[in-house]
This record gives sequence, structure tokens and C-alpha cells, in this order.
Amino acid sequence: MKLLECVPNFSEGRDLNIIKQITDEVESVEGVRLLNVDPGKATNRTVVTFVGEPAAVIEAAFRTIKKAGELIDMSKHTGEHPRMGATDVCPLIPISDISMEEVVDCARRLAERVGKELKIPTYLYEYAQPDKKRSNLSIIRAGEYEGFFKKIKLPEWKPDFGPAEFDAKRGATVIGAREFLIAYNVNLNTTSTRRANSIAFDVREAGRVMREGDPINGKIITDKDGKPRSIPGSLKAVKAIGWYIEEYGIAQISMNLTNIDVTPVHKAFDEVCAKATERGIRVTGSELVGLIPLKSMLDAGKYFLAKQQRSTGVSEKELIRIAILSMGLDDLSPFNPEERIIEYLLKDKADSKLVNMSLSDFADETASESPAPGGGSISAYVGVLGASLATMVANLSSHKKGWDDRWIEFSEWAEQGQHYKNELIKLVDKDTLAFNKIMESFNLPKSSDEEKATRTQAIQDATKYAIEVPFNVMKLAYQSMEVIKAMAETGNPNSVTDAGVAALCARTAVLGAFLNVKINASGYKDKAFTDKVLTEGNALQQMAIDREVEIIEIVNSKINM
Repeated sequence: MKLLECVPNFSEGRDLNIIKQITDEVESVEGVRLLNVDPGKATNRTVVTFVGEPAAVIEAAFRTIKKAGELIDMSKHTGEHPRMGATDVCPLIPISDISMEEVVDCARRLAERVGKELKIPTYLYEYAQPDKKRSNLSIIRAGEYEGFFKKIKLPEWKPDFGPAEFDAKRGATVIGAREFLIAYNVNLNTTSTRRANSIAFDVREAGRVMREGDPINGKIITDKDGKPRSIPGSLKAVKAIGWYIEEYGIAQISMNLTNIDVTPVHKAFDEVCAKATERGIRVTGSELVGLIPLKSMLDAGKYFLAKQQRSTGVSEKELIRIAILSMGLDDLSPFNPEERIIEYLLKDKADSKLVNMSLSDFADETASESPAPGGGSISAYVGVLGASLATMVANLSSHKKGWDDRWIEFSEWAEQGQHYKNELIKLVDKDTLAFNKIMESFNLPKSSDEEKATRTQAIQDATKYAIEVPFNVMKLAYQSMEVIKAMAETGNPNSVTDAGVAALCARTAVLGAFLNVKINASGYKDKAFTDKVLTEGNALQQMAIDREVEIIEIVNSKINM
């Protein structure tokens, strides 16, 4: 499914009624999901995030731009953030199964419609702007709202769409296509905008203008063409400025991380800390504006644990907790991962019904008269327990007194164990969903030949899926036995029996899942497919049996000494 994200920034952060009317426009469009609304009083700006199929996102964006123009009067607007219009900027971002070329086309169509139907001066930026001299947002917005009355009259600043007349009430807007960007502020224990800006210039890629003598008031040094020379900052793909936030009574470094593969959020935080310390200033925490990808939070958690020489093979929840604590993301307000991490907002809770139950509720659900969850889900969960036990042994070994020089070795094993645990836990619900799909397909109508054909195909598709899910359980559970064996051989000797129990769990998961593979394969008509799966399944089953015997022998040899 093609998923497009839109993150419009509106020049209103104080009047919640206006903000609500704008976001209501998003929710009025079918096929669009509103993910986040992040107003800022000091900046007088609200960042809204929504996703959906491209056509629906374009429609929702158009409606919000129209509504913002009706409700916001830019002639009365004040705020710390640079701005030029009621809808200041409206970027479109690819999320899944959509190319940047397609996103560019979406941005151009939206911009053309805004210019033509709403008569708002509209500029393209980033990938959507063919003229690279005016593709940078900061260059387009230079002069801001107050300066655009003159700027728009210049031939080189004629809008891409809409009239070349500045709209005093609605201003101008910028629409573009870009990669995922993280808007991120670092909090300082100072009220000085000048000092905050000095740190911002230290870190941002553009750096600062080179001057003679005094770095602030000294004469600007130019090159042979008379252009100012600059001293680059220490962070690539980072834009930054310093400002004072009256709402919080502190100065901040406000950053846009334009390529988080080049400069991830934890590196930006640490670098600002280092530069602030050099200037006698302390970082007290940080603030995320809008949403963040899950990977960014997990990478941050691992980064800060590794700095402590602690195992990074801990749960997703713990990694996120470490990231929040380390970067002080809850310094100014509570940071709720369920509301700020994009994958969590997109997650369908129905796909994780079983794993979100308590142990007793899960047992009660299994014991009920309902045929699902059944042996397939239980096999997957037994595999989860085996991988979890192996991971526990790895983490205990990583932190064992006297084994400090081996923490990386066991941390790597723990990360592998976490991977198998996480993948297997997804299959607990998937096995039940697979069973439900088969039941749904059998209930399809069969009154006509066409309906019968559709029903037969649906049954076959559902059956194939019901074979693939437990077969994946088999593969993952067997692969986890590599970690289990390593922990039996080299892990903390006090936990060797835990490795033994893990081996028993993994073996059970493989054998139990294979029973499901075989019964579902009996109802699938593609014999070539089932023969291949059953041959591989038999081999996996025997390998799991042999590996379990091998591990138990290791365990017994250590506890019988």
C-alpha cells in the first residue's frame, strides 16, 4: 500500500479552537489518519502530521491550507519561528511503496491547485523545485512575512503557482517533497539567544560567516568573487538556530535533522552538549517537535547504553526508556512513545491482540471454546520464551562481575536473541489471524460460478498463508538455538539451566509449528509448494531435535560436575 506523509506547519500555536478546526479538515477525508498535533505557544506555530494514500493526503492538505487561510490573519501574527504564511510550509514525505518522483508529482499537483483555486502565492521546495537556486526553504523564506511584500515583486521570486501579489492576510506558502526530517530542540540553562546562536553556528552544517578578529562583529572575510567565506559546522545535514522560548524561560538550539542516516538524533544531542560545555553552558534536556521513527529511538538507546559499556540487547521498551532519559526528552513535558513514534501510531492494535494480553488472560483465551488461539500460536509463544531465556543469559553474562572485557561479546548475543524474540512474538497473533482468514474464506458466498471461484481462490490463498506462518515459526525457533547453544557453552554458569530450558522451548516450538504446517498443507492444492515445504520442514524438525540433545548434554555436563 502506498503511504504518503504530510507535515504542514500552521502559523497558529495558541488558539486551540483554530487549531482544532484545521485538524478537523484532516479527519474529514476518508483514507487519511491524523497522527500528531504539536502546538507551540512561543513559536505560535503548530506542526500537524497525517498519513494516508496519496490522493487522500493531497485532498486533506488542500482542505487544511484553505481552512488555515480563512482562520489565520498573518498581519497580526507574532512568533519566534521564521514564517511567511498561514500555512507556512507543507512538505510531503514518502513512507512506504512510493517513490520520490511520485511524491514530487503529488507536491506539484497540490501546489498548482492551491495557487489556482485559493489564489495563494505558492512556492515549491526541495525535490519538487526544478530550480535549485530556490529549492532551499530558508532561502525562499528569507525576509519572512514582513519582507515578502517587496520580494514577491522581484522577477526571480515570482511564485511557482498563484498570483505574484502578496496576500496580507494569508501570506504565501511553500509546498515540497522531501525525505523524513526530524525537528528537534535542545534545551539550555541560559536565556541568551546570542549564546544559543553561537552553539547553533558551531554545529550546523552551514557553520558561520568567517570574520576578522571578533567572530560576531568583526569584518566579514570574502573570497575572490566577493562572497562571504564560512567556517563549516561540525554536523552534516543539520540546520540550526538559537532562540529564546518565553513559555519555558530558556534558550534552545532549534535543529532540523535533514538526513538522520548522516546525523542521527543522539549524535546531534551529544554534539550540542559538547559545544555548550565549551562555552560554559549546560544542556538540560531536549524536545521533539512532531514525530520520530522507531529506529531513531532504538539507535539512541543502544548508543547511550554502549557508552556505559552495558548490553544493548535489551527490549525495545527499555531502549526507548534509555533514549528518553539520556536525551531528557521529557524535560519540558511528558514524552509518550505511543504518541510520538510513527510506527506505534500506524500500528493496528488488532494485529497484536494476543501478545497484549496478560498471561492469565492469554491462558483463559486459549482454554476457551474458541478454536483460536491454538497450537500454532502457542508454538510461536513457546519459541518466544526460549529466545527470551537465551537473551536473559546473555545479558546476565554481559554484566557478570569479572567479565567486563566480554560485555561486547555477550551484548551481540543478546541483540540476536532479542531479534528472534521480536520476530517470533509477531507470529503469535499472525497464526491466529491466519486461522481466522481461512474461516472467513469458507463463509464467502457460493451462489454463482463466479462466487464459487472467488471463494475457492480465497480459501487457497488463506491456506497458503496458514502454512507460511508456522513454517516461519519453525525457521526462527531453530535459528534461535544458535544463541541458546552459545549461552550453554560460554554464558554465565549460574544460568546454564536457563539455557537448557530455552533449548526445550525452541525444540517444542519447531515440532509444534510443524504439526500446523502439515495439517494446513493437506488442504492446499499446489503439490510442488507443499512438497518443498514438507521436505524442508522435516529437515528443520530433525535438526532441532539433534540440536536440543546437544545443548542438554552441555547443560548436564556442567551441572553434574
